[in-house]
Amino acid sequence: MIASDALAPMVAAFVDDVTVALTDAASRVRPPRTGDFRADVVNEAFNLCVAFIDVDDRHTDNELWALTSTFGPLIDIAGLAGATPAQLRSSTLIAGRKVWLDRMSTLFDILVAADSVDGGERSMTYYRRALDICHLIAALDEITAQAELTAIGDYRNLLLNHIRMRVPADRQPDVTKVEPHIPETADPAGPPPELPPEPPARPIEELLAELDSLVGLSEVKAEVRLVTDLLRVQQLRKERDLPTIDTSLHLVFVGNPGTGKTTVARLLAQIYHSVGALTRGHLVETDRSGMVAGFVGQTAPLVVKRFDEADGGMLFVDEAYTLVRGGDNDFGREAIDQMVKLMEDRRDRTAVIVAGYPDEMADLIAANPGLKSRFPKTISFPDYSTDELLAIFESICGKQRYELDDASTERLRDVLDAEPRDKGFGNGRFARNLFEAAVSRHASRVARIDAPTDDDLQRFHPDDIGPAAAPAEVPSP
Repeated sequence: MIASDALAPMVAAFVDDVTVALTDAASRVRPPRTGDFRADVVNEAFNLCVAFIDVDDRHTDNELWALTSTFGPLIDIAGLAGATPAQLRSSTLIAGRKVWLDRMSTLFDILVAADSVDGGERSMTYYRRALDICHLIAALDEITAQAELTAIGDYRNLLLNHIRMRVPADRQPDVTKVEPHIPETADPAGPPPELPPEPPARPIEELLAELDSLVGLSEVKAEVRLVTDLLRVQQLRKERDLPTIDTSLHLVFVGNPGTGKTTVARLLAQIYHSVGALTRGHLVETDRSGMVAGFVGQTAPLVVKRFDEADGGMLFVDEAYTLVRGGDNDFGREAIDQMVKLMEDRRDRTAVIVAGYPDEMADLIAANPGLKSRFPKTISFPDYSTDELLAIFESICGKQRYELDDASTERLRDVLDAEPRDKGFGNGRFARNLFEAAVSRHASRVARIDAPTDDDLQRFHPDDIGPAAAPAEVPSP
């Protein structure tokens, strides 16, 4: 299928769905507006396409042929119908139009205003179809530009933030219910017969919303979104027989314990599944003990077993640097060699994430020449700030139906500030340990109350807040 044909169905879906949404939104205003809004939506689609074509300043032939073939029959603009790419580049139709993406369009604002009244999801219809178009245009280029991926992320945030600001919290659309438009793949073949049935992929926007809900990790979230957008674009190109770049699914996660590495890996595995990069999207966690045996000839089969378990999903190797910590008689390097081989042999079937401390992970990557090329990207997980740890503690409280009063909150902040943030700091695990210690102290206090109220059972006091108690020393005989 040629590139110029690929944009038309995406635009048609945008025009059809957004026209319905806009017509419904217009009926909600006072006095109601009537009429055929299709021409307005076509113009909106054209502005979106032209602006996104302009974001990387390249204006490639594929993009411009797609623009003329799609909009030539739909819109009456001088110099558009039948124009060649060279003619469009010399016209005023393309250059400088990227600024359209920097502000909210009037049409989208109307949809958001209607949603703010009745909690509808018209704006999410626009959001979903608009991003489909953006991803498709990025896929038209032989090489997707970084500027295009950045523009997708910025535009996504612009739309979502406008919804969140204008629509009351109790009326905001549920992004987890938004089903992305995924074109049919050219190869409908299912998994090998020996595998269980493929689990259904969760909607991509549901997964990204769950990612956004995590405390902190702003840079990590941005990196994951870039990886996600690149894979979506490459998948679209593959489905249309367009050239694709070899995109590695393997990543290095570096950071102290408790910074969310495993949580993000689990979400990323599902994201890979949602965009079609993995067939199953499950996560298999392991460490040195699950990959290194104690006798000759046992380590390689053990590594193969881990990869078999992760087939179609993701293998997460925690504290991976320990694979190179053994002595001369250790089999850790054998495990690395076998892992490198399987990462190549199964590069389209299994994603691998290795995780650990920054310096130690650098030693691991240097231990085998094949690792550096197979792990082209490293994502750093910073330690949580006091405010972020406080938010994590409060989140756990909310799930377990405990409450903090102002005095307890200040006590918690003092405890968090006093904890040294050296190597090995527990981060989120430290917050959970504080919570569990608070629950124990709270229980000891409330147990002495004759008739505790609901407030007694749920509310922490300042004396309940403090570090986990050290293990009691056994007295000498």
